[in-house]
Amino acid sequence: MAKTKPITIIGGGLAGLTLGIGLRQRDVPVTIHEAGNYPRHRVCGEFISGRGQATLARLGLGQLFDEAGAVRAETAAFFSETKSTAPRSLPSAAICLSRFTLDGALVKTFRKIGGELFTGERFGKDFNEGIVRATGRRVAADESGARWFGLKIHARKVALTADLEMHLSPRGYVGIAKINDGEVNICGLFRKHIGEIGEAQNGRELLRGQPGSPLQQRLGAAEFDEDSFCAIAGISLRPQRAAVRAEICVGDAITMIPPVTGNGMSMSFESAELAIAPLVAWSRGAISWENARKKIAHDCDVTFARRLAWAKWLQRIMLTPALQNPLVTFAAHSDWFWRLAFDRTR
Repeated sequence: MAKTKPITIIGGGLAGLTLGIGLRQRDVPVTIHEAGNYPRHRVCGEFISGRGQATLARLGLGQLFDEAGAVRAETAAFFSETKSTAPRSLPSAAICLSRFTLDGALVKTFRKIGGELFTGERFGKDFNEGIVRATGRRVAADESGARWFGLKIHARKVALTADLEMHLSPRGYVGIAKINDGEVNICGLFRKHIGEIGEAQNGRELLRGQPGSPLQQRLGAAEFDEDSFCAIAGISLRPQRAAVRAEICVGDAITMIPPVTGNGMSMSFESAELAIAPLVAWSRGAISWENARKKIAHDCDVTFARRLAWAKWLQRIMLTPALQNPLVTFAAHSDWFWRLAFDRTR
C-alpha cells in the first residue's frame, strides 16, 4: 500500500482549521502554519448562516459550538438613518459565536486528533504540491475609486430589538449580533474614497454611528470591550473564481462575499469541506495534484457563483444612499423580497 502523503495548510483561520480537522478525521497527516497567534480577535460578523451549518454537522463539529456557548439568532431587523423594519423571523436560525472562542475550540480539536500547528511566523516557501492556501482575503488597493476597511468590537449592555440588526449609512454599514457570554458583536464595513482628505472619524466613532441615528441610540449605554477592537484594510469585494488560481485555495483566499449577507463564515466552512475528498484522494495516490486542484476549484465556483452574483447586486443597492430608505421600507413590507434576498445569498 502506498504511503499516505502529508498536506500542509498555510493559514489557520476558519477554512484552514476546518480543512485540517476534516483531513485528520480521514488519517491524512496535516500541518498548519499560521502567521498569527491564538487566541485573538478578528474582524468577523461571528454569524453563521446558511449551508455551512450542514457542513459543520457532517464534520461532527456541531457539538463543539454548543460546548463553546454558541447562541442562536432567529430574528433580524434593518435600519437606515431614518427608517427601520420591525423584527422579522429569519428563514432559518443562525449560529453566533465569538471568533476568539471559536478559533480556540477549533485549534484544540485539530491538535487533539493529531494535527500539527505552527504559529507566529509566516510561511516563506513556494506553494508546491501538497500545500494548500488558506491565507484569508486578497488585498485590494482600491475598487471603483474607494478603499474598503472593516472594524469590530464587542460590547455589553446593548438592548437589541432583534437577534441581528443591520444599520445602513452613507459611509457603509454596521451589523450587531448577539454572541456568547452575554455580549454583542459590532462589526462594520466602511469605505474611504480615493483622494478624501483625512479621516472623518476614528474607527470607534464609525462603529457607534452618526449623531441621532438609530445605531448611536442603540449603543448609547453600551460597555465596550476595548481589548476586542480590531481592524482590517484593503478588503476586496470583487467576486473571484477559484479556477483562475494556480494553487489550491479555500475560504477567503478564493473570494469574499459582501459581509452584509452574513454568509462569509459559512463559505469558509463549505469550501473546506469541498476540498477534503480530492485532497484525501491525492494523499492516497488516487489522483494528481492538478486534478485535485481542478476538482476543488470547479466545485467551489459552481457552489458559490449564484450567491456571489446576488450579493454583489444587494450590496450595491444597500450602499447607495438614495436607495437606503426605500430599501428598508420595502423590506419592512415585503415577505417575498425578504425571503428571496436571504435564499439567494446563501
